[in-house]
Amino acid sequence: MIKKRKKNLFTEVYALGQHIRMSAHKARRVIDQIRGRSYEETLMILELMPYRACYPILKLVYSAAANASHNMGLNETNLVISKAEVNEGAAVKRLKPRARGRSYLIKRPTCYITIVLKDISLYDQFEEYIMCSKKSEVITKKKNKNITCHDTYSSGGLWDKK
Repeated sequence: MIKKRKKNLFTEVYALGQHIRMSAHKARRVIDQIRGRSYEETLMILELMPYRACYPILKLVYSAAANASHNMGLNETNLVISKAEVNEGAAVKRLKPRARGRSYLIKRPTCYITIVLKDISLYDQFEEYIMCSKKSEVITKKKNKNITCHDTYSSGGLWDKK
């Protein structure tokens, strides 16, 4: 008898890139743009951004999605980047010859990039979040719970120009 495993709500799939020859600061400005976005939206953003850091991050996002579909059997359209972080790695040290037989130390920075994907189809709350972002009215669900969504931009709650 074959038992079907239940999908865990907290299942996360990740890809880790180590010793990437790039400054962590330059990679962070790209990572900050894709954190919290969907998989397909992330691919479009990374292909159109003009930074050199986009290519290794794009490869990591592809790798994390391949891990999700192959290892967990998840659909790529339901994936969201739940966590993306960049850490500094060890500096690659090189010596440059200088005058009078001396040498000059060159430190080339590296970084570690971690991309974590989460499947949003498992969450019932995500549907409520989508409905709230599209409409600014009271939504009733099957459980007779009222959810109030506030649109801060059109209601004048964010900036009052009077």
